[in-house]
Amino acid sequence: MFAELLNIIARSLKLDKSLYKDSKYFDEAGIYFAISIIILTALISIIPNNALVNFASLYFGLEDVRPPRLATILITSGIVWFFRSLYLFVVGLILFPTKKIKKGFKKTLTTVGFAHAPFIFYFLILDVKLIFLSLVIYLWYSATLIVGINQIYQFNNILKTSIIVLAPIIILIIYTFYYLTNIPSGALT
Repeated sequence: MFAELLNIIARSLKLDKSLYKDSKYFDEAGIYFAISIIILTALISIIPNNALVNFASLYFGLEDVRPPRLATILITSGIVWFFRSLYLFVVGLILFPTKKIKKGFKKTLTTVGFAHAPFIFYFLILDVKLIFLSLVIYLWYSATLIVGINQIYQFNNILKTSIIVLAPIIILIIYTFYYLTNIPSGALT
């Protein structure tokens, strides 16, 4: 079982399209492998969380900031995984249906879980100076998710899949930029 989990992680990290075509990874055990990856990456995310807390304490004078509790991290990771999968399922199957699509929500959950494999490298972010690696890791995760969703929904169009996968983060960036540019002068002092 552990060898299969490592195989799934390695194939996901290599952006291997055949991982998402192999039905043996999407049977009953597939969802448990996905949950294992989610839990593993949630536990590893504690490392960059501590770096961010230290950064906030040093540069913003926030002295009483504590890292989130383990239970909070695990529950939040599970909720984010579920809602990300639900979003992709609804947008992918309902808004952009094709005749070839016959996949269920469980397969989407499994695919999104497998795509979390790049977050394993969060253990490298030991210091605030390495926080830029979180952007690299997130881009790798996005690429993995694009490959997986493109394969299971058989869109055969990377641009369409990229727009579907990246739309939430693009909207967040636009909203943040809009908000920051419309702050009245003197409000941040």
